[in-house]
Parts: sequence; structure tokens; C-alpha cells
Amino acid sequence: MMDMKIANKYRLVKKLGSGSFGDIYMGVNTFNEEEEVAIKMESTKARCPQLRYEYNLYKILMETGESGTKATGIPAVKWWGMQDDWNLMVMELLGPSLEDLFTYCGRKFSLKTTIMLADQCIKRIQEVHDRFFIHRDIKPDNFVMGMRNMSNTVYVIDFGLSKKYRDNKTMKHIKYAEDKAFVGTVRYASINNHRGREQSRRDDLEALGYMFVYFMKGSLPWQGIKGKKVDKNTQILAKKESTPLSELCEGLPEEFATYLDICKKLGFDQTPDYLQLRMLFWRIAKREGIEFDGQFDWIQYKGDKTPQGNMPEMVDIERHGSGNGDSGSKSGSVE
Repeated sequence: MMDMKIANKYRLVKKLGSGSFGDIYMGVNTFNEEEEVAIKMESTKARCPQLRYEYNLYKILMETGESGTKATGIPAVKWWGMQDDWNLMVMELLGPSLEDLFTYCGRKFSLKTTIMLADQCIKRIQEVHDRFFIHRDIKPDNFVMGMRNMSNTVYVIDFGLSKKYRDNKTMKHIKYAEDKAFVGTVRYASINNHRGREQSRRDDLEALGYMFVYFMKGSLPWQGIKGKKVDKNTQILAKKESTPLSELCEGLPEEFATYLDICKKLGFDQTPDYLQLRMLFWRIAKREGIEFDGQFDWIQYKGDKTPQGNMPEMVDIERHGSGNGDSGSKSGSVE
């Protein structure tokens, strides 16, 4: 396996991980050893092959969006094809996930790091939405940092649960529906998702809001609830619905609660004002004298903040289904 040469150009270096799709390896360009890549491998006999779908989706996401701009923070696909008994996709190699970095930093981020990440994460999701897709599995594992000269850029990954919300030709939005299967990660899922309502752009953004609070506080009030899956999810929903934003965001700048309040009030097919949401965090920066200079917590430690273990180096770009407990991805039916 390790002797395999892909597209007459790339060779495997080491295995990074596995997922429902197959395996992922770190590789290098044999003509330019400095070009490191991630190589995803899926058996051509896979029961539910998804690599071609993922390849096509990444191609769409890299196209010019509705706003007329090219996407930033979407992994670049360098090659896709079949070789021997494998479907193969060669992609840009990425750095550690925000969950990995969160753990490395003692499971809490500073206000500066959180609002710098919030600004980029909102922008990344806007770029996905501009291409008529919703992500539907927002969590820190699915946001990663770039490598080398892109090491301060947030990337969004894992589109295994994503769905198109608007038709390219007719421009019609998907219809509102209820009694839908839960899709996503329970810890960060929107209340509408829990309620079985069709997801749309608002749900991605609400989930981001919970993620930002998680970064600041180290946990969310509904973490640690025990019980069987159905009962546990019901309890988590009840806790989300019964926790006022003032309590959830207690001790945080008021803009965190304002962000979630705006997201929760969005209509099903309403276009979010992404700039308004980003400006909330810019306002915090201005008031607190914070500069968006890319100096994240994992780069510079201050006071008694010390790293927990070794710095994570790179990420498995397919983490879907790898989570545990209330942080793992779940879907009754992937659409």
C-alpha cells in the first residue's frame, strides 16, 4: 500500500486516520517534496461510496459564489480518480481542528481568540451558503486551521451531512417541513433541528453561536446529561429551551447573546445579514482594544495559561461520525 504511486505524482507517507469512507493518508508530491497533501482512499466496492459526491461538492464550493467572490477556507482538491481497487482524492493538507486546539489550550479560549475565530467561522459558513448549501454539522472538529502561510486561516471541512437549500436554476428555496430526522451534532444543534424542523441557513448560524459560548466558557449547560439516546436528546432539548440567553451567556460580552437572539429570530428562508453578525464581534474588539492580528492562544500564552500536552500538527479531514457522547455526529437519514 505504502508503495502505491497516485496519479503518477503522489506517494503515501503515513496514515492519518480512518472514517466511514475509508482511510486517509499524508502524502507528498514526488516532483516537489515540499508539497504535502492529504489522500483519501475509498474502496471501489464500498457499499455506500461517497468520495465522488464529496469531490463534486468541493468543486462546487470552490466556484464563485452568489456574492461574486471566490471561497477562502475551503480545502482545495488537487486530483480525483480511480486506481486499482480504490477511489482516490488528493487534497490540500490542513492543520489541527479547533477542538484539538481548544484541548491544547486547556479547554478554554480567550475573548480575543474566540472573536477572531467567530469572525472567520461566520465568513466560512456564509461562503458555503453563497453556494446554496447548508453544512448541518457545525462543531469545533469541523473547523481546522491551515498550514504554513495559511496557518491563521480557518477552514471548514466535512460536508458529509450537507444539503442543498436552493435550486441553482429556479432559485427556489427548499420547503419548510416538520417530522424530519435529526441531523448533526447534539451539543451544538439548533432548537429547530431538535424539534424535527427542516434545517436552513439559520440553523448553521445558531449552532455557531453555541460553539462560540463553548469556546469562552469551556462547556455548555446541557453537556453531561446522561440517559438513553432518545431520552437524552429530549433532556438536552429541554435544557436548551429552558436556559435563557442571559444565563447561557452570563459573564460574556452582551454581543454573544445578541448574536444568538438574532439567529433564533431568523425566518426559515430568510437571508441572514452575515455582516451584521460579524460586526457584533468587531464591536467587542473595538471596545476592548483587541486587534485581529492572528495571535491566537495556541501561538502566544500569557499568565498561568499553559499548553495541555503536545501541539497537534495536522488533521484528519474526514471526522464525521468520530465524536463521542453528545458531541458526535448523528443522522436518522442522510439526505
